Amino acid sequence: MSRGEELKQLAADLSHAVEKARRVGLPTTVYLLSMALVEVREAAEAAAGEDGDGAA
Repeated sequence: MSRGEELKQLAADLSHAVEKARRVGLPTTVYLLSMALVEVREAAEAAAGEDGDGAA
């Protein structure tokens, strides 16, 4: 599994955790997980860009 794929999986896991925390009513946890999700999505996009650079 590539780094980009691992980051995409982590983003999916974080997204599920955010939804569960939201349902349970943990606003601080939702906020922190959301910030982590933003960071992971940005890293996944950067990793995808790195993979695509050599393809052209």
